[in-house]
Amino acid sequence: MNRPTQRGLFAAAGATLLLAMPATSFADVLPTSAKPAAVTAPAGPVKPVVDVAAPGVSAQFASSQGSGGQASAADSTDPAAPGVVITIQPGPAGYPGIALTPKPGPTWDLSAFGHIIVNVTNTGTVPTSISMRVDNAPNGDANPWNTESTYLKPGETGNINVIFGHQYGHKPGYALKPATIGQLLFFADKANAVKTFRINSIMAGGPAGEKPPIDPNSLRTVPVKGVIIGAGVKLDLEKQAPTTGGTATLVGEGLQVAFTGSPSWTAIKPPLGKWDLRAATQVRVHVKNTGTTPISPRVQASGGASTDVATTPAPLAPGASAEIVTQFAPAAHWVGVPNSGDRTSWDGVPGTGTKFTSDACDSIKVSSLTPGTLLIDSVIADAPAAVLPEWVGKRPPVDGDWVMTFNDTFAGKSIETTRWNTTGHNYWDRKTHWTKDNLLLTGKGGVTLRFEKKRGPHNDDPKWMQEMTSPKVSETDYACGFLDTFGKWAQRYGYYEARVKLPTAPGLWPTFWMMPDRGPAAGEEWKRTDTGNGAMELDIMEHLTRWGNHRYNIAMHWDGYGKNHHQTGTTFNYTQHDKDGYMTVGMLWLPGQLKYYCNGKEMVSWDDPRISTVAAYFIIEMTTGGWDNDAVDDSKLPADYTIDYVRAWQRKDLASPADSPANVGK
Repeated sequence: MNRPTQRGLFAAAGATLLLAMPATSFADVLPTSAKPAAVTAPAGPVKPVVDVAAPGVSAQFASSQGSGGQASAADSTDPAAPGVVITIQPGPAGYPGIALTPKPGPTWDLSAFGHIIVNVTNTGTVPTSISMRVDNAPNGDANPWNTESTYLKPGETGNINVIFGHQYGHKPGYALKPATIGQLLFFADKANAVKTFRINSIMAGGPAGEKPPIDPNSLRTVPVKGVIIGAGVKLDLEKQAPTTGGTATLVGEGLQVAFTGSPSWTAIKPPLGKWDLRAATQVRVHVKNTGTTPISPRVQASGGASTDVATTPAPLAPGASAEIVTQFAPAAHWVGVPNSGDRTSWDGVPGTGTKFTSDACDSIKVSSLTPGTLLIDSVIADAPAAVLPEWVGKRPPVDGDWVMTFNDTFAGKSIETTRWNTTGHNYWDRKTHWTKDNLLLTGKGGVTLRFEKKRGPHNDDPKWMQEMTSPKVSETDYACGFLDTFGKWAQRYGYYEARVKLPTAPGLWPTFWMMPDRGPAAGEEWKRTDTGNGAMELDIMEHLTRWGNHRYNIAMHWDGYGKNHHQTGTTFNYTQHDKDGYMTVGMLWLPGQLKYYCNGKEMVSWDDPRISTVAAYFIIEMTTGGWDNDAVDDSKLPADYTIDYVRAWQRKDLASPADSPANVGK
């Protein structure tokens, strides 16, 4: 879970709301997300927000916070192309840009309009992603913003259109107040060479309360109870079953395909958009050989990438039936590129891991390499309960002389404060404050971090000034519990495990992770927890609720969070839950090696000399946002993130003074 970066300054957590349909009829609107996209100008009356052709107007622009002075503005000197030219010098800022504020101010009242649209030209020599962020004025609270982007080659001109309350491809975002627009930010991606673009116009337009048009590519079909074929669901043959190398016909509710040879396949598609299979971890396809020759059917789900091919153990004889199951989780777990600790690498070793995206499944593909006839009489997406190995929760996954060094089942009626802090920093959103009132215990085991709409001060302290807000404020509108062991417990190397139950409300970001602690001799907290100099951030479980609670992120970050920041890992970790709805996540940390587990199954591994050599402490928290999430829906709150236990073991031969509680004292 990254410490703050300029991404957090400029780009709010991606939020979107897309039409979803069950397999037989229109239904609810469900959330998903998309990357920023270029947009076209809508029709309708417009009004200049600022006359960018007026002499001296560039004086209203100033290098934005976090840009380090890399960005500057000047009036265009070309009479044929008036406007404001933004120049961005090379430098370390991730999103260098310029801020435009109203004069005389303090805000623009655009309540009569539905959007702001800017026309820009890339006047530089390199392709550039250009973004506009629209902010509400500082009002003593976390200030909402909306962002859109466009990508322009040198000489190209395009529009960036921010519809109030929408962002990232016009998906629902923060609820902006058009009556109090406080600033516009114009920024580019990181500059390794000089970048320039000209702002040709900035206009307000559209009706108040404007809604963007629906993008057909963004529609999602949610199969009712996971049923794609069968149980009363029949395909539209023409739209939903394109076939290559064969002929498809409907037989009752089933789909019969006469394959003619290689390649031969049929793609079972949704009636609109893509399948949303977030509630599933697999697709079960039941088939029958209705031909006269043996056939070996193959099944894959496709979305962003494909799942592993699933097939029958042996050719299916005429008249025989079988169920073929394609799992979203890959057969070969994700393996980090060895000796890649000097760079960022989100791609693992080829042939390991997956990039299949369950909420954007294009089709369920059934194929055959040989001629034959196959009846597909049911296709069901589901998520069976996980069966855990005997060792989970009792010992590490590998042999050794292990000693349990930490074990909290939260069985008391209060948090054990000799182990845990219930106050701390919130670097990750501008909306949530920690309060001990939202740490819930039953006295019978387990602790719940409850996220709810409740205004209050951070850490229950009106004098605490919340980080990452502008201006800094002492109260926010959302509350949650928080736990970490900074200054009370840390350990270098070992096995670390927690059993957790994830929330389902949109827009949330629950985590279980570790940060370095060098001990009090290192000095101030930021020095103790620095991820450089041999240390790392270790994300054991990082979840964005937009993904559905069967998918989560595992990552490692090192060498700070500035220009030298490096990271690796994968966001495509699919898992089942146990019979009680929990997942058990773990990390094995040995010299030069990290292995991550879920429900006793290895998910990620990485061998590298750069792997951390500094003791680390636990953090358990939940905020809003993240890099690929929806907006928070207050109607779905409160939402609970429950931790059944947290445990750690140490191998005796790896124990060191860094593990001593005395070394990590505050």
